[in-house]
Amino acid sequence: MCTVTFIRVADKIYLTSNRDEKHWRSNALPPAVYPFTSGRLLFPKDGDAGGTWIAAHENGNAIVFLNGAFIRHIPQPPYRRSRGLILLDLLDTPDPVIAFKNMSLVQIEPFTAVLWNNGQLCECRWDGRQKYTALLSVSQPHIWSSATLYDEEVVEKRKSWFTTWLQEHKQLSPDDILHFHQFTGDGDTHNDLRMNRNGQVFTVSVTLLALTGDVTQMRYLDLKNNTAFTQNLVVEKSMAGHNE
Repeated sequence: MCTVTFIRVADKIYLTSNRDEKHWRSNALPPAVYPFTSGRLLFPKDGDAGGTWIAAHENGNAIVFLNGAFIRHIPQPPYRRSRGLILLDLLDTPDPVIAFKNMSLVQIEPFTAVLWNNGQLCECRWDGRQKYTALLSVSQPHIWSSATLYDEEVVEKRKSWFTTWLQEHKQLSPDDILHFHQFTGDGDTHNDLRMNRNGQVFTVSVTLLALTGDVTQMRYLDLKNNTAFTQNLVVEKSMAGHNE
């Protein structure tokens, strides 16, 4: 839930997430399709709370979470509900952005949600007191780093890595994006994209969502166990919004 990129290549949308977690967290379950009230959802499942950090809906929408909003916050548990379950609550609706605006987030830990929502890219942030929403350009690539792990200097450094990499790769493939998320950095293991802070917090997985108007594919690299999974979800045209 700690490094996310958005890249559009022709008619494909790529949302990719590095999950950085504490060493004591349980292994996640690989991506699978689960039935929900509004339709089928595809996501890897958190081994502790049963939620997730990245998911796609058969209506063509998708969502990915990062810990924190704008700045590092001081955790104030107990929280009412896991953020990974809030993510599923949002996606299990026809319009997750409207759901975010209407949902009570009292006693929910701060987060940033990146949403591919009916053909629009939206950033939704909850800082523990207020909600913020912003529409972003779908023609421009974007990168986010978790406010809980990376200070402003490191965030800017990572943005520069992203910009340089994009300039060097004009014809991007999913493999290129997965390589970027695993091997980009300057040798500082605390802040490289695949990070490791003395074995206490480290990147446990990389998940790539490839979205088209017909099918969503999720590629999941379990870095803890050195395994890889691919799962598809057909987009139900009767449910889809204007994903252009």
